[in-house]
Amino acid sequence: MKIVRRIGVPPSARGSNSGSTCPDLFELSDGNFAVIGTEATEALERELPADAARADYERIVVVSRETLIRAKADIPDA
Repeated sequence: MKIVRRIGVPPSARGSNSGSTCPDLFELSDGNFAVIGTEATEALERELPADAARADYERIVVVSRETLIRAKADIPDA
């Protein structure tokens, strides 16, 4: 599995002071997506709806609204 491309614009285009350390989205060679975000499992797990759950190896990650909105155009429909 490898990163194929960034989804959306780089952090520097979203106002990152360092230009490199911000939430980010990537498409992987197997068709899945990887997310860099703020780990928030402990804070949000109890907020999950009754029909949602996570496995022990999964984490809840927060990505800024701007990151996701700026990536929308690059997310494939299918």
